[in-house]
Amino acid sequence: MKRNIQKVAILGSGVMGSRIACHFANIGCEVLLLDIVPRELTEKEQNLGLKLEDKSVRNRIVNDALTNTIKSNPSPIYSKSFISRIQTGNFDDDLKLIAECDWTIEVVIENLDIKKKVFTNVEQFRKPGTLITSNTSSIPMHKLIEGRSEDFKKHFCGSHFFNPPRYLRLLEIIPTPDTDPAIVDFLMDYGSRFLGKKTVLCKDTPAFIANRVGVFAIQALFHTIGELGLNVETVDRLTGPAMGRPKSATFRTCDVVGIDTLTFVASIVKENCPNDERQDVFAIPAYLKTMVDNGWLGSKSGQGFYKKVKGADGKSEILALDLETLEYRPQNKAKFATLEQAKTIDNLGDRTKVLYNGKDKAGDFYRSIFNQVFAYASHRLPEISDELYKIDDAMKAGFGWEMGPFETWDAIGVESTLEAMTAANSNAAPWIKEMLDSGCSTFYQLENGVRKYYDVQSKSYKVIPGQEDLIVLSNIPDSKIVWKNSGTTIKDIGDGILNIEFHTKMNTIGAEVIQGLNKALDLAESEYKGLVVSNEGQNFSAGANVGMIFMMAVEQEWDELNFGVKAFQDTMMRMRYSSVPTVSAPHNLTLGGACELSMHADKVIAHAETYIGLVEFGVGVIPGGGGTKEFALRTSDEFKEGDIKINQLRNRFLTVGQAKVATSAHEGFELGYLRQGTDEVVVSRDHQLARAKQACLSMADGYTAPIPRKDITVLGNEGLGIVYVGAHTMMSGNYISEHDQYISEKLGTVMCGGDLSTPTQVSEQYLLDLERKTFVELCMQRKTLERMQSLVQTGKILRN
Repeated sequence: MKRNIQKVAILGSGVMGSRIACHFANIGCEVLLLDIVPRELTEKEQNLGLKLEDKSVRNRIVNDALTNTIKSNPSPIYSKSFISRIQTGNFDDDLKLIAECDWTIEVVIENLDIKKKVFTNVEQFRKPGTLITSNTSSIPMHKLIEGRSEDFKKHFCGSHFFNPPRYLRLLEIIPTPDTDPAIVDFLMDYGSRFLGKKTVLCKDTPAFIANRVGVFAIQALFHTIGELGLNVETVDRLTGPAMGRPKSATFRTCDVVGIDTLTFVASIVKENCPNDERQDVFAIPAYLKTMVDNGWLGSKSGQGFYKKVKGADGKSEILALDLETLEYRPQNKAKFATLEQAKTIDNLGDRTKVLYNGKDKAGDFYRSIFNQVFAYASHRLPEISDELYKIDDAMKAGFGWEMGPFETWDAIGVESTLEAMTAANSNAAPWIKEMLDSGCSTFYQLENGVRKYYDVQSKSYKVIPGQEDLIVLSNIPDSKIVWKNSGTTIKDIGDGILNIEFHTKMNTIGAEVIQGLNKALDLAESEYKGLVVSNEGQNFSAGANVGMIFMMAVEQEWDELNFGVKAFQDTMMRMRYSSVPTVSAPHNLTLGGACELSMHADKVIAHAETYIGLVEFGVGVIPGGGGTKEFALRTSDEFKEGDIKINQLRNRFLTVGQAKVATSAHEGFELGYLRQGTDEVVVSRDHQLARAKQACLSMADGYTAPIPRKDITVLGNEGLGIVYVGAHTMMSGNYISEHDQYISEKLGTVMCGGDLSTPTQVSEQYLLDLERKTFVELCMQRKTLERMQSLVQTGKILRN
């Protein structure tokens, strides 16, 4: 049966429901969002003379929930224009509308009786054959479908999203024995390709996979820190990015998630898993019980493990909770030799090994936590999953871990840790020793570009399913490396397409990356069909190496700086005018020079979570790698007969002058960084590179390189007058500094083509020369150097 998802009903508009609704709107679905009818009027409604029968009153709960969600930060919606895809209503008046929906998702309160009542009502209107799922995080699936029809049961399963649904990639799919396998297959595929999720098939066990292991890890930490005498802020320092975990680390994450939510899940596991060998760990520590009793639930209540206060000087300060006295106090910053040593190591696997083997209190902490998590994860097979890779996938996508427990164990060394684990009373499951005794020393293997996992039941390695349609750069064998230098690697990804990936610090673009890009273009033009630029880093690229620019400016090496900027510009122009098609596949941070690179590719296949922008103004310069030229070109292309051209110029000027960064790829179109009708957005990060390769191939046959432009209309003094007046007004109103006024005028000079008496057509090279000259002149300014120095010293831009 062919199944299309055009319209989705979300039943329940709370924190999760409204955000799930936004994410379906993000991918283009029509959404029906419903909630209960209020039982009484608010004071405001009474003053307006409204009645309970009025529609605005009956939809108040759902409308208020959606409004609050849309205002939340980070935003749950890719573009504010997508909000119109969501229709709101209430259960009493509008439940009949689910008959028009292809998928109905229940997201009401975690109460079995209430959920069953909702499903009874749903069955009156649901169209047979349509999907029906529950977002429950704690109620067994089989209990939810008691008394339901055969068709309902056949099309029902759990679909557990993680909050916030836009940003956390995990979607756990939990079927019942009655679920049609075809429905499971569809949801697994749809969740991955269209919702951009890492879909993980789970058994119907308490807390499923991610929460079962993740909450154990947090609870184990709660009990461990008391033994080691560590405080809240120290633990967050130890368990953040250094450990391959999110910046929010442990306690800040708990505050965001909600301490009541965390204790609720822990209680569910303790109550429903009597045979769990670590059941004691799920007991709620006394300090946590007190926090819940006091209403200190985290961000939602204004205080949890942290509390933001204002001091006597009016400045905000974030206090940490002392877990012994339960009083808030200023944070203390502890230093550990193990952590300092690990910070110098970029590779997470190598870094983790250093953390585990540390000789100080930090090392003791890491060993204790890792040992407990390794042992616990090993005992969960086959209880919560038959395959170990699902546990790793769930922890990475649901909790933001860069490596799952089994991947981490591999990095440290499975055999070498067993003795320490046993000594610490963290005994691994028997199958671990059986695996090692059989000669299998790791949980994962890479064979001919295919990743395999150790299968406990067959005692052999099996291929991880779902890789067939993906291109994973880290899985591509070394034999496919065509060329590499210290900052880039060029790989043959098949069918005549090359890929170049960066691996500098934050993938910044310096001399080695420029060399790599030119080499990739040389190779593609002589022996291949096209070039894709993509990588597997946390970010696509933070832009040009500003630290290097700063050093050249300090040394007053102006000729060398001019040469370097020209080399960057020339490389961007090669991306645009190569004899083979070029495709950029950005994700996450795509700033400055990385934005310029993408703007010069034939096509951009952007991940939906691409935060793209020209941010050079904030450093004290203008975009110098072709970005200012490109905005002038795109502004010219937007000029239409009869339009007021100054308006287009002003809009594009403000985008660059205010260093605007798109909060999603879709916003990138609105800001002019991406091109309507040319560039594309994909929601699935896993499928992005395969789509980029496909796009490159589709252009390759019969490809004709574009011709350098000589028809760019610039407004000259007509535009400059507006720029100067606007900059002066902003400075006079104390909105910008005198130096910012100067930079604005310089930016306007390039975008308007310089001192031209009338609107004139100029070439790209003319604008590039003007852009480069202006960039170097700005680097000569004392104020610019001071700004760069401040940013380097504070770590906001990279040191060379």
